[in-house]
Amino acid sequence: MQLILLSGGSGKRLWPLSNDVRSKQFLRVLEGRDNNLVSMVERVWGQLSTLGMAASTYLCASKLQKDLIHAQLGDDVSIIVEPMRMDTFPAIALAAAYLADQDEEDDILVVAPVDQFVETIYFERIKSLSGVLATSGADMVLLGVKPTHPSTQYGYICVHPEHTEGSPYARVSSFREKPERAHALELVEQGALWNCGVFCFRKSYLIRKLQERGLPTRYRDMVAAFHEMPKRSFDYEVVEQTQKIVVVPYEGAWKDLGTWETLAPEMRSSFLGIGVADACENSHIINELSIPIVAKGLKDVMVVASPDGILVTAKDQSSGIKDLVAPYCIRPMFEERRWGSYKVLDYQKLPDGTEVLTKQVTLRAGAHISYHRHHLREEVWTMIAGDADLALDGRMVSVTAGDVFRVCRGQWHSIMAKTQVIFIEVQRGETLTEEDCDRRYIEWEDVVEHCAVLER
Repeated sequence: MQLILLSGGSGKRLWPLSNDVRSKQFLRVLEGRDNNLVSMVERVWGQLSTLGMAASTYLCASKLQKDLIHAQLGDDVSIIVEPMRMDTFPAIALAAAYLADQDEEDDILVVAPVDQFVETIYFERIKSLSGVLATSGADMVLLGVKPTHPSTQYGYICVHPEHTEGSPYARVSSFREKPERAHALELVEQGALWNCGVFCFRKSYLIRKLQERGLPTRYRDMVAAFHEMPKRSFDYEVVEQTQKIVVVPYEGAWKDLGTWETLAPEMRSSFLGIGVADACENSHIINELSIPIVAKGLKDVMVVASPDGILVTAKDQSSGIKDLVAPYCIRPMFEERRWGSYKVLDYQKLPDGTEVLTKQVTLRAGAHISYHRHHLREEVWTMIAGDADLALDGRMVSVTAGDVFRVCRGQWHSIMAKTQVIFIEVQRGETLTEEDCDRRYIEWEDVVEHCAVLER
C-alpha cells in the first residue's frame, strides 16, 4: 500500500499566518514532543513514522510548498509536485500517473488530506483499508468518521440500510454535501458518516478511468497537459461515479483545523509571541511581530499578527474572513525555506518605476543558498550576525557580522552559514520576482569545486 497525502491547499481562512507558500498545514502552533511547537504536517509525519508508514508515503504539493516541506520534514520525504494549483481530481490523477510510471505492479493507493488533526489510531485504520479492498470486492473503499454532532460543515456518506452486523465495512448508498442542520440531524440518526476525504483504490482502477475519458495516463504527458485537466474534486469526478464502493467506519478523534475557531483549542498556548493577555477568556493571541501585543478583557476573540497583516475576529466569525482578506493576499511577507527563512521588512516603488524590496534573511547553521544569479535586479547584503563563506563570481571569501557586499546583475553568488547567519538583503530593479533566478549549482560541494577550479 502506498499513501498519498494531499498538501496543495492554501488555507486562506487562517490568514494572516497562512498564504500561498506557508499554508495552514505548515503553521507551527501545535504542541509537539519535548514542549516544542510543531505544524500539522510535522505532527502527521511523526505519527506515520511511528507506524512505519512514512517510507511508503508521498506528499502531493504545489511547487511553492516544496522547499517548506523539506525544511520541516527533511530531504528524504518523497514529493510529487503539481505544476499548478488545481483541485483534488487532477492532483490525485497526477500522483497515480507518477506512481504507475515508477512501478508496474498494481499497487493499492490510499489518498488522505495532510491537514487533519487525528490520533495515531486513525492511521492504523487507514492501514486496514487495503485488506478491505481485497476482501470486499469493491472498486473503492472510503474511511468515514462517526459524527459527534449534526455538522453542516462536512459532507456525509450514506450507508446501505442492509448492513451486516459485525462486518468491518458497509456498502455506500449515496452522498450528501454540507446539508442544512435539520437534514444533517436526520443523516446522523440514519447512521451516515462524515466524509473525511480518505479514498482507497488500485492504481489500475484510476488509470482505467483516465483512459475512458481520454485523459493522459503517463506522468510526463499529464504534467504537460495539467492545465487542461478538469478542475474539480475527486469526489465529483470519480467517487460518486463509482458503483461498487464501501466505507469503513472510524470512531475516534478527528478534526478539520480549517478555521481559527477549530485550531485555537489545539494550540499549545493561548498566547504565542511578545506581549501579554490579562483577564481574557477563551481568547487566543499569536504574535509574529517584533513589537508587543497587549490584550485585556477579551472574550471569545482571536488576535493574529504577522508580517502579512493583523487579524482581530470573534472566534465564531473566523470562518468568514476568506473573502474579506482576498485583496490583501498579494506578496507573502514571510517564507520558510529549506535553508532557513526570510521576512519582508519594506517594499517601495520609486517614481521612476524602480522597485526596492528589503528582507531580513536567516540561514540555519550548516545551510546554504544555491549558486545563482539575477538579470533584473542587483542586491546589497549587510551581515547582521553569524559567520559564513560567500561565493561571488567564482571567488570564495569569509564574511562576518558588519560586512557589506554588493551583488550586481548577472553575478553568480551563494552563501554557506558556518553558524546561524542573519543578513539584510536590499533588492533593487525594474521587476522583482522569484522567477528572476538562474541556478547553476544546488550542492555546496559543487560551488566549492567550481571556485577552486577558477582560482587555479
